Amino acid sequence: MSNQDSGGSEVSAAGMGLRDYARVAMTYWKYITVVTLIITVIAAAWSAVRPRIYAAEASAVVLAVGTDNVSSLLAGDNLAKARAKNYKSLAESRLVAGNVSEATGLNITGDALLGSITVTVPRDTAEIRIKAESPDPATAQRVADAWIVELGKQVQDREIAAAAAAVANQPAVPETPGQPAPPVTPPLSLVSLDSATVPTDPVSPGLGLTALFGAVVGLLLAYSSALLRDRLDRRVRTAGDVERLFSVPVIGALPVDLRLTGENKVLGGVPAAPTAGSRGESPAFAEALRELRTNLTFLDVDNPPRIIVVTSSVSGEGKSTIAANLASAISAGGEQVIVVDGDLRHPSVAKIFDVIPGIGITDILTGKAEVDDVLQQRSDLPNLSILGSGRIPPNPSELLSSHAMKQLIDSLSEKGIVIIDAPPLLPVTDAVLLAKIADGAIVVVKAGKTTKDQLTKSLGNVRKVHATVLGTLLNCVPAKEFDGYSYYTAEPDSEDSSSPEGTDNTPEAVEQPAPAESSRSSKDSLSRSVTSF
Repeated sequence: MSNQDSGGSEVSAAGMGLRDYARVAMTYWKYITVVTLIITVIAAAWSAVRPRIYAAEASAVVLAVGTDNVSSLLAGDNLAKARAKNYKSLAESRLVAGNVSEATGLNITGDALLGSITVTVPRDTAEIRIKAESPDPATAQRVADAWIVELGKQVQDREIAAAAAAVANQPAVPETPGQPAPPVTPPLSLVSLDSATVPTDPVSPGLGLTALFGAVVGLLLAYSSALLRDRLDRRVRTAGDVERLFSVPVIGALPVDLRLTGENKVLGGVPAAPTAGSRGESPAFAEALRELRTNLTFLDVDNPPRIIVVTSSVSGEGKSTIAANLASAISAGGEQVIVVDGDLRHPSVAKIFDVIPGIGITDILTGKAEVDDVLQQRSDLPNLSILGSGRIPPNPSELLSSHAMKQLIDSLSEKGIVIIDAPPLLPVTDAVLLAKIADGAIVVVKAGKTTKDQLTKSLGNVRKVHATVLGTLLNCVPAKEFDGYSYYTAEPDSEDSSSPEGTDNTPEAVEQPAPAESSRSSKDSLSRSVTSF
């Protein structure tokens, strides 16, 4: 078998696609929701404590006076529209603001009033609108009306002065004795159009609009931080991460199974006791084991692996449980399987299978026992043999790298498929030594826990000794990824579920009928074919 390229160098993606953005949203949807809600509540609370602002609006129109024909009316209208734009600057002057402050008697300076006034001139009209804002509705109404009045006075003064200057520039007309000079009439005047009313509803803060703005900003911030977290997250979460970053195949994925807790580590052993209201055993884990078993047979059809090392980067990733259940699944298919506890530092296979501990490999390597003396079996797994680690030696690495160890494994492979539970790859070199004498290694990756750096170093350690990586196995995948298997689960109230013939509650990892006795009695009746040594 050719060794897989497991250098561990990450492939720099050209950019994130829509699927990547959707994956980030689905992965961190709880975080995004919480952050968005928090920012929305903060924005709404900030809006609620702000003082209420009321707005009153008054308007006036610039009219041409003294016209008596159509052409004069049109000319006056155009002049009024042009002057209205000029009066906007006059309305925003400190002169008008100071006069309004004096006229209303408010204890507010002209500059402060200017900050609360908005002057607008609608397009192609001679209308001028004054909007005044104030925490007091009555004050807003008084200021808006007073502004129109004071602006009208300033407009009248300026129009009269302009008209008087125009008259003065005209040729002198002889005055009639005894008659006064005619008064100067301004061509334009500012006439009030609508008076301001006392507002009843505040214009700010807008609670709904502020909350909506906070929600949008919160969503953007939350999703941006989720993208940053995803980029900085070094943990392996999906099979796609492994295949994309390490170019190593993922030969299986196992879901979280609550039955593999406590002492019940092998689904082929003592069945888990049913709980009240349970719907029976979910086939997801057993189906995933069957898929793993099938994938192993197709790795190399001409030369299938006979010696398989199961290891992981660090402890706590489920390698021992997976090795035990994989052996159980293969033996259920009719193959002879031998499980070897290759972890001479922290052995666990004997405890998982509930066989006699303290006998095994070290006894054989030291010449204290023969292979057949220490091989153990269970009555419910007739095709499966268990070889424990034996007593913990002071030099595990030397024993595992010895020629006697290689001969032992080779002899076992003649009897059946050998599954070796090896120590983690990073703390010690034992797993690398075992992988070198095996046909290949399966590296267990715990979804959401194993980091990319750990997997990079682990695969690199195996590659350095020119051992074969059969593939990686993703463990503890969220159960929602296996929801499709619920299609094959019988309903608890169906007719088939009440009939023993119509229901198969035996885990698929074993594919053999469970003992008729209870879990306790079947556990006590396990036979251990151990001879004296």
